Amino acid sequence: MVGIPSRHRSLALLAVVVAAQVLLLAVQIRRERQGRLIRVWSVTLISPIERAGVWTIDNIRDIWGHYAGLRSTNRENRDLHEELNRLKLRNIVLESKAAESDRLASLLAFRQSHQEVPMVAARVIGAGADPGSKVIYLNRGEHSRLKRNMAVITPDGVVGKIIEVYPEAAQVLLVTDKESGVGAMLADSRTQTPADGLGEPRLALKYVSNDEKVYVGERVVTSGQDRIFPKDWPVGSVVAAKPANPFQVIRVQPAAHLQHLEEVFVLLSQQELEPQKDAPKVTDPAPRKSAPAAPPH
Repeated sequence: MVGIPSRHRSLALLAVVVAAQVLLLAVQIRRERQGRLIRVWSVTLISPIERAGVWTIDNIRDIWGHYAGLRSTNRENRDLHEELNRLKLRNIVLESKAAESDRLASLLAFRQSHQEVPMVAARVIGAGADPGSKVIYLNRGEHSRLKRNMAVITPDGVVGKIIEVYPEAAQVLLVTDKESGVGAMLADSRTQTPADGLGEPRLALKYVSNDEKVYVGERVVTSGQDRIFPKDWPVGSVVAAKPANPFQVIRVQPAAHLQHLEEVFVLLSQQELEPQKDAPKVTDPAPRKSAPAAPPH
């Protein structure tokens, strides 16, 4: 035996002979119901390896299946999110169109109910850059017969007056501007008083005597004395009233939605309009005292 020291050759040869004898015996010996002993040994030796291999392959197959399924689920989830976003956007567009349709239908009904009054419909195309200035711009101008000091209204109430006119546009000063106002009166008592802008969302009624009973919720309408707005058109409703010196401090919430204007009407004359039929009215059950005449606005 080449490569094995001579002192170990005998031991190696003996080991080989013993192993051969054992194998021969295993081949020859039979065990009940299990076949030859060599087969039992072989199965016992190979079975753990086979089980480990099967377990490894099954786990790899499961992991791959989960990975492929997860990728497919993620892709489907992403597609569903994209579809949901598209549907949300479409729903927003449809709601906007429906709201615009309702708004335009209301404006058309208002115009048809006042066909005898010369007026021009206009769209709001911009607002003043100065936050303290309550100014808007319309898409109508001189070519539509607009002039300075014409009244601008909505079906809900007064908006303001035109202060500048261009060929295809006009500038409107809202009634809430500090430099603006409107001739007004309390709808129930018919007490006339100017309603001045404060540069904030509300108006101030001036020169109302402390003896005058003014109720929260009471309507305020135009008096027509400013020669801009027609008489009895809604200005707003009283939201606060308290005694002061020398006159009451009264705040009025405008009837027109001045923060959300999109379309308005410009009156080409001061011809009176019939107010909206559903305008709210607060009834004062107590008798009212006459108030002194208010100074002109």
